[in-house]
Amino acid sequence: MPLNTIALELVPPNLERGVQYPVDEARKVLALAAEAGIEGRIKHVMIPGMIDEDDDRPIEMKPRMDVLDYWNILRPELPGMRGLCTQVTSFLDQDSLGKRLTDLSGAGFEGIAFVGVPRTMKDGEGDGVAPTDALSIYEQLVPNRGAILIPTRDGEQGRFNFKCEQGATYGMTQLLYSDAIVEYLTEFAKTSDHRPEILLSFGFVPKMESKVGLINWLIQDPGNEAVAAEQEFVSRLAEIDPAEKRKAMVDLYKRVIDGVADLGFPLSVHFEAAYGVSKPAFETFAEMLAYWAPDRLG
Repeated sequence: MPLNTIALELVPPNLERGVQYPVDEARKVLALAAEAGIEGRIKHVMIPGMIDEDDDRPIEMKPRMDVLDYWNILRPELPGMRGLCTQVTSFLDQDSLGKRLTDLSGAGFEGIAFVGVPRTMKDGEGDGVAPTDALSIYEQLVPNRGAILIPTRDGEQGRFNFKCEQGATYGMTQLLYSDAIVEYLTEFAKTSDHRPEILLSFGFVPKMESKVGLINWLIQDPGNEAVAAEQEFVSRLAEIDPAEKRKAMVDLYKRVIDGVADLGFPLSVHFEAAYGVSKPAFETFAEMLAYWAPDRLG
């Protein structure tokens, strides 16, 4: 069954912040949702499994709370919400990964997206289970098995189709800062019989992005003109005033929804505030949901 959900991404905090920080963060999420008029509508928290990546990451990678530990603190504070997460598979053998997935499922994670090695390594490196293998191996253990979908990446049509063949039930897009996903899914619908659920990911861009560049770094793909255009859009969003920024993001959301709503894919939306949840971010998300939302279908 499709999730048809509204998910909010919350990143595991640095361990040095202690156990009270997640509690405060959860309470802030509920307060902001109520203030923005979307109280009770966020049904999933999406928690990414964090791994060390390139040395040039704009924000230093300090030891972070484990996904499971973080969720176990958040969960009592967020009644009615379930979990989604990403799980790096490439550094765990089949038995260890199976135990990890059993623990995650038992803790209330309804969907787990399998991801591979960081950008500093090549596909296939790592002694553990490849993400594409995990999609089929753990079919009985994890009913909702996800794969990352990057519509601007070269060869992504074949790559994502293979993941669907292996058993992916949903695709979670990279942060969308263009409507490239429309052309991508239109073509995919013509050439593949698979209709996995698509979690459309949208990220708020605060002014801080102009100084730090975290979102620019997250979506990078050197030499890819389509991504360069998205990075320019992100840079522009960071600089403009809040009302103009909200309009630009909502316009993008409308173009994406209008382009993919009738292609036959179940849809969910996944919201991210890479620098932390905030009132402007929630106001933007609320305006998006006023246009179209998966919990108000039919």
